[in-house]
Order: sequence, then C-alpha cells, then structure tokens
Amino acid sequence: MNTLIVGGGKLVYFLSRTFFSKGYQVTIINRDKSECIWLARQLKATVVYGDGSDPRILEEAQADGTDTLLAVTPNDEDNLAICQLAHLRFGVPRTLALVNDPDNEDVFRSLGVTRVFSTTRLLSNLIEQKAAFEDITSLAPLADGKVNVSEVALRDDSPVVGRSLLDIGLPPDSLIAGIIRDGRPIIPRGSTALEPHDRLIVITLPENHGQVLKMLAGNNA
Repeated sequence: MNTLIVGGGKLVYFLSRTFFSKGYQVTIINRDKSECIWLARQLKATVVYGDGSDPRILEEAQADGTDTLLAVTPNDEDNLAICQLAHLRFGVPRTLALVNDPDNEDVFRSLGVTRVFSTTRLLSNLIEQKAAFEDITSLAPLADGKVNVSEVALRDDSPVVGRSLLDIGLPPDSLIAGIIRDGRPIIPRGSTALEPHDRLIVITLPENHGQVLKMLAGNNA
C-alpha cells in the first residue's frame, strides 16, 4: 500500500515506522526543512519538503499514485484542504484527517474526508473513563466513537470471577473478545470461566458501555 503522510513531529515518525513494519511504502510531506532532513536520515521514506496544501507539492509527492493520505498537521483548515485536494484533484481514494477541534468532525465528513480523528475527543474519553472506572487499563473508541474497546482488569472480588461467559449474561451488543491470563492471550468460549487478575478485552456500544463495566468490575467500577 502506498501511503502519503502530511505533517511533522514524532507522530509522523512513529506512524511511518508502524506502516513500514506492515510493508507499506511511505512518502512524507513536511514544511520544515530541518525536520525533513532528520526524517530522511531516520526513515526509508521518501521525504518531500513543502506545503502539503500546495497542489504542486502533492504532485511532486506523486499523490496520484497514493492509496491513502493522512493529514496530521496542527491546523484543521490545512488538514481539510489537503484531504480535499488529494481526493478531488489527484483521485486519492482514502483520506484521513486529524482534527483538533471536535466541532469540526462533522464538517470534515460532510466535505468528503473518509475518516476523521479528534485527539481532543479521544483524550477526553480516556480521562473520563479512567476517572469513572479504576479497573479500566485502556480504552479506544473506534468507528468514529460508535464502538468502544476496553481492557478491564478483574480483582479477586470482581462479581464475575469463577463464572463462565454464558453465566454472566452480558447485554446485547457487548462482547468479551479476548482474555489475557498470566501474559497469555486466550480466545474465550461460552464455557470459559473467568479468574482473578484476568484482563478482559471488552467490546461495547457507547450506550451499554457503563452497564457492562459495572457488571464486570462491580463496586470497583
């Protein structure tokens, strides 16, 4: 897959490393010349110096041969312009934009951006859920916030310890998708009994998220 990333900083560096590990080809556009030199030395990516909202720079970066473009600059307006140019002028089929102001999410979607990620919304959700449920060790909203994936640590007194998944009776649209037990991943079945210190990978919808966590963690939630 050919991936074009517009932006800079450690975020672009780590994204590029992740994509390389998956076998992707990566091109980076960055408007900071010194940062371009650093990225070119650290990565095997093609690095283009310039403004990613300039059609000439997108052309130089061969945007017309790109499968996916990520716009992750600090400015929402730039990210929107980059995605629109990439899609409308260069035919990039999939565009993803970082949005700093959550109020811009719907605007970006209505203007054709394929996927929108709001760091503010992600962080606020994490902080809120961490504060409310001390046994949650991680939480990631997916599908534009329509699905939550949580990791829940069971204590000795958790109400589901010793019970099988069939006996728990989780509400509809919720699922225990995996268990980490003594450092080993387990794909659970209905007969799988839960044990103290299990770490559960839980998938829920936002509307039943709190109910499911309460069922699993009890008074510790």
